[in-house]
Amino acid sequence: MARKTKVVIMGAAGRDFHNFNTFFRDNDEYEVVAFTATQIPNIEGRRYPPELAGKGYPDGIPILAEEELPAIIEKHGVDQVVFAYSDVSHLDVMHRASVALAKGPDFRLMGPGTTMLKSKVPVIAVTAVRTGVGKSQTTRRVTDIMKKHGKKAVVVRHPMPYGDLIKQRVQRFATFEDLDRYDTTIEEREEYEPHIARGFVVYAGVDYGAILREAEKEADVVLWDGGNNDMPFYRPDLHITLADPHRPGHETSFHPGETNLRMADVVILNKVDTAKPEDVDRVESAVKRINPGAIVIRAASPVVLEQGDMIRGKRALVVEDGPTLTHGGMTYGAGVIAARRQGVAELVDPEPYAVGSIKATLKKYPDLEPLLPAMGYGREQIRELEETINRTPADVVIIGTPIDLRRVINITKPALRVRYELEEIGHPTLEEIIVERFRETLF
Repeated sequence: MARKTKVVIMGAAGRDFHNFNTFFRDNDEYEVVAFTATQIPNIEGRRYPPELAGKGYPDGIPILAEEELPAIIEKHGVDQVVFAYSDVSHLDVMHRASVALAKGPDFRLMGPGTTMLKSKVPVIAVTAVRTGVGKSQTTRRVTDIMKKHGKKAVVVRHPMPYGDLIKQRVQRFATFEDLDRYDTTIEEREEYEPHIARGFVVYAGVDYGAILREAEKEADVVLWDGGNNDMPFYRPDLHITLADPHRPGHETSFHPGETNLRMADVVILNKVDTAKPEDVDRVESAVKRINPGAIVIRAASPVVLEQGDMIRGKRALVVEDGPTLTHGGMTYGAGVIAARRQGVAELVDPEPYAVGSIKATLKKYPDLEPLLPAMGYGREQIRELEETINRTPADVVIIGTPIDLRRVINITKPALRVRYELEEIGHPTLEEIIVERFRETLF
């Protein structure tokens, strides 16, 4: 019997599991000896369970820290290292390749042809060149278009399985109670809650083949809501990619964001209302050079702060979307923009008052504006976030996350929310593009 090719999959509890499920599971030519994990706190030290791993893995597969990769290669005689996570600079991908190659194995990137699943119903995919460009409000815009035309859109969100992987295999969220039932993290709530509030069903989990089969049962169209800057898991009939003029040059320097840019049917230059005009032009020129066949839309994401007039002259603590600031590389978000527009006297620096892992996060990202990333990858970290907010001596808390944090934690001082939606500028609009693309199949 031929020797199996031994593999390590480098990941962050998302693309890594999907690549395994679609290619390596029940594949007799390969043996996956381990996953490695990074980016997200506390996901190493678990096992990919045998109930999900298939017949070749009666004990499951260990999930180990990425720092252990050289030792894992040596211990198991690894033949291939598969890189399977997102929002990493091209330079950093090759640094990781060098670590693997120096120990002997091949270094592999798996593409859409190997990992995309085909749906029985039309698929619209929303992806990005970087985290924090505006996928969420774009996805909401597409669902609203479908609702306007009497079509049922079911959202399938990129994975965030940070808990019990067996219980999270296929998750369906239709009510706020479902968020509690699945014991979701703040990051998960940020992505699911806005859709639920608008009456849309969201699927997520670990096994995206099984998820697709369930979503197809109740969808006229499946809307792939991407995470980070990852490629879609489902083969799109319309692929929308967002680019960010606040980070010019990133559209061609991060993996796999550049891949999304090159695959896109539509590229949205988002947040042009708050970016420098010369940066908008620079990104648009890059898009047209790299993907001249794509339709380019300029769009704004106007920031609206509830009761904004009450913060003028006040000391404010701004709480921003976590991933946008950490692996997304931004130093501020919508909350900071709104606070400064409304004339706050001071943005209070939370670091002296931060506790536990929140304090460690702020030290890890010293270039952030005075703000607090909404880190909440488990109950303990959510408790630390709550304590940090309430310890910080501010007159008001500005919530720049996509969800109302007051639903999750007890904030003991006045708190106001920032909201933002996508607004296309000029023509064609997303609605015009979608109706034309699906005229014969949906409309």
